[in-house]
Amino acid sequence: MTEQMTIGLDGEITAQNRIRRRQSNEYHSRVFTDRPPYADYDAPHKFMAIQAIVAKRLVEHPHAICSYSGGSDSDIMIDVVERARALFNLPPVKYVFFNTGLEMKATKDHVKATAEKYGVEIEVIRPKVNIVLATRRYGVPFVSKIMSAGLEEWQKKGVPLSIADEYAEAENKAAKRVELSRRYPKCESLINFLCCCNRAGDPRPNIQLVINSSKYMLDFLKQNPPEFKISARCCDYCKKQIAHRVQNGYEMIITGERRDEGGMRSVPRQGEANSAMCFAETSNGQYRLRPLYYVSDKDKAWYRDYYAIRYSDAYEVYGLTRTGCCGCPISYKAVADLEMIRPYEPNVVKAAWNIFGNSYRYRQQYNAYKARRDAQKRRDNIHGQITFDELIGGTPCHCE
Repeated sequence: MTEQMTIGLDGEITAQNRIRRRQSNEYHSRVFTDRPPYADYDAPHKFMAIQAIVAKRLVEHPHAICSYSGGSDSDIMIDVVERARALFNLPPVKYVFFNTGLEMKATKDHVKATAEKYGVEIEVIRPKVNIVLATRRYGVPFVSKIMSAGLEEWQKKGVPLSIADEYAEAENKAAKRVELSRRYPKCESLINFLCCCNRAGDPRPNIQLVINSSKYMLDFLKQNPPEFKISARCCDYCKKQIAHRVQNGYEMIITGERRDEGGMRSVPRQGEANSAMCFAETSNGQYRLRPLYYVSDKDKAWYRDYYAIRYSDAYEVYGLTRTGCCGCPISYKAVADLEMIRPYEPNVVKAAWNIFGNSYRYRQQYNAYKARRDAQKRRDNIHGQITFDELIGGTPCHCE
């Protein structure tokens, strides 16, 4: 594959995608509309393109650091990078593993085994503020990072949830938004979060940055206010801040993010030029390479089978489908996953419940609330349906 082809693969927004975006009435973020051509290749050809991209970027930016988590995405990523290095005789990449203080033995053992497999060093980095201290000091995550950040600000600033009703009932929403800003200064993002609007007062009920991005959340909080602190800062202190410190000074940062993981990884990054691509320049002048960004779950399965990649025991023995931060309540499967690993790592399960138990129980309460609301809505719809007799003008029959 020539360099010219590679540049086209990972660095250019195709005219066809732009035309497709203009012609379609369906909204897609730039991550979808500006995707490079190789994103639509079949798995074998897609990984050929990715390998060429990795090689090209390592030639341009050889002083590179790569975060390795011990998860399945990281296993595919390190294999791709090391194959590219061997094929093109490229300089070594610095690998790091961030130990939050709550890690499965399966993950830690797999990190060691992976380093031996590829003949590389994977440095284990521990934070100064581990996950226990961070959650005690700031709070525990709930539902998502966005929801956790919004609820943390709500708990700190004490803005009443009733402002959402004020905004919803206002005829002039722009004027109401201005009035709320004056009443609650320095609460711009919180007002937007609670009222599901933007700063101009325009309703934005269907985006990820508002409280009702999680179904019935506002009503649930009104009826069941949390009795514990909510925050996602454990991620900041145990991973993000330490990662920024360790990555400082490197030309290029390599991560295993994939668009198919959803959440904030499925939208363009702020502060990055050309952030819809797998390669981008960050605001501080470093470069970020996400070689797997447009790799689907199906592509990943093909690569695993073709190259006989063995994941950690967390997948192969315990049966998990995803690891991430062990026990993190942001995963809707956190409690179920803990039960899967209990026979193998009971101490980790006990520790996770001690750290995140309040969030697990509150999530269960929220799920039950959603189920009741959905059931009530179905009943209301049934009772609200017109009967056949009413349709033909006969005697109404209201059957229970």
